[in-house]
Amino acid sequence: MNDAKIIKNVNLLRARLLEEKKKNKKIVFTNGCFDIIHRGHITLLKKAKSEGDLLVVAINSDESVKKLKGKNRPLFSAEERAEILASFRMVDFVTVFDEENPHKIISELKPDVLVKGGDWTIETVIGRDILESNGGRVVIVPQVKGHSTSKIIEKMKKTS
Repeated sequence: MNDAKIIKNVNLLRARLLEEKKKNKKIVFTNGCFDIIHRGHITLLKKAKSEGDLLVVAINSDESVKKLKGKNRPLFSAEERAEILASFRMVDFVTVFDEENPHKIISELKPDVLVKGGDWTIETVIGRDILESNGGRVVIVPQVKGHSTSKIIEKMKKTS
């Protein structure tokens, strides 16, 4: 059941991940808006899952997406985006965060691996300091050219 994958309370998720770490499970974390799921997202999620045992996907809340992407976004609510992501077999947990960047949630969850898309560099990844100070690592997945939510929206505007 996908609902079991969606953990809205970060304290509950942290406790669950601590239990998994005691079993020597490697926790992988990625985050983003995930407003319209596209091939680039799927590539990122598959690669992220391959980096460890459990994949946590943290999505921006509706308010933080508006701040980052503009007043017309998100197209889908956080609840809908979480449900879609939870339906993927490579995703073990989904949570929502309110801040514009994931630094706070990364510091609370302390994953072993942080995975970001190719629009980031190791130096610019938010949370890198937390991972490195806890013996973790950051992985950058090359971007799938031509696949971004913003480009999909622009293409839809041109064809309507």
